[in-house]
Amino acid sequence: MCSSDLAALAADALGPDRVHAVSMPTRFNVAETKSDARVVAENLGIDFREVPIEEMRLAFHDMLPEVEGLAAENLQARIRGVILMSLSNQHGWLVLTTGNKSEGATGYSTLYGDSVGGFAPIKDVPKVDVFQLARHVNATAGREVIPASTIERPPSAELREGQRDEESLLPYDVLDPVLHAYIEERLSPQEIAERGLVDLEVARAVQRLVDRAEYKRRQGAPGLKVHPIAFGRDRRMPITNRYEQ
Repeated sequence: MCSSDLAALAADALGPDRVHAVSMPTRFNVAETKSDARVVAENLGIDFREVPIEEMRLAFHDMLPEVEGLAAENLQARIRGVILMSLSNQHGWLVLTTGNKSEGATGYSTLYGDSVGGFAPIKDVPKVDVFQLARHVNATAGREVIPASTIERPPSAELREGQRDEESLLPYDVLDPVLHAYIEERLSPQEIAERGLVDLEVARAVQRLVDRAEYKRRQGAPGLKVHPIAFGRDRRMPITNRYEQ
């Protein structure tokens, strides 16, 4: 979803002939994801190439058999990051980072993996708004530029069989209002719970995710500011401290 939005934004801003899309599937990517990526590129008229990374993933696994679980999932993202930056070096392309505000807030990204890049256009856009942006792209074009299946499919990094974002995070329609309350309204977990968004335990868990992900955000690419409080310039926290997070 985020990649589709970014492709549409880049094609509109720069022209289709200046945008290059790269799909890097493994066996964990469902067929619909791979076909939708190609459809989006064709609809936008941008360059598209598929670079399967399953053999590379297996080669790394053979060299590092002890790497499993989350570390193995992150390895896939880092393989993709290496490929993208290699193409950037070779052709002088600027890699656009696909992370959104919900992912950046909670640290739901891989350092030196999906976080690589030189510019992050949607880093201040919450995930719920990412879906709205896709619908806006289609409405503005008067046609289905981004397939409905892409918009309606449950969000997933597809780094393991049947993975869903909601296994690691709250559903985005629940999470995003909590993030807005904590980050932009500067409410405490107690105040968030009193507002009825989530219970106190969940509010504190979200707070910990946000605060502990500061070290990742410090290493992220610069991006567009959309909301009054954006990470970086408007909201910075110490990475090391003695207070409880």
